[in-house]
Amino acid sequence: MLLQIFDAFKPRLHDSNSKVNQVALEAMHKMIPLLKDNLSPVINMLIPAIVDNNLNSKNPGIYAAATNVIQALCQHLDNSLLLQPLCTKAQFLSGKAKQDLTEKLA
Repeated sequence: MLLQIFDAFKPRLHDSNSKVNQVALEAMHKMIPLLKDNLSPVINMLIPAIVDNNLNSKNPGIYAAATNVIQALCQHLDNSLLLQPLCTKAQFLSGKAKQDLTEKLA
């Protein structure tokens, strides 16, 4: 069930409409404390959707929302669930996104 919900939700996290994208990130930020480690089956799908384009976004609202989501993930999920997907993403990022993710990993 959770997988089906996030399969439908994931495209909104990198929607071409910046308002839709930002609202999806803000909604994700609200969901994380409620779902916590129950997100483990979808975390490998969510991390790329949250990080790709959003952490390097020139739109300050999208960047702030993506940063908040990453922070919430680090606060509410077991770090062992996040380590591998965040490391994988950090390897292939550039610019501010790489710096932000590297700091979170440290």
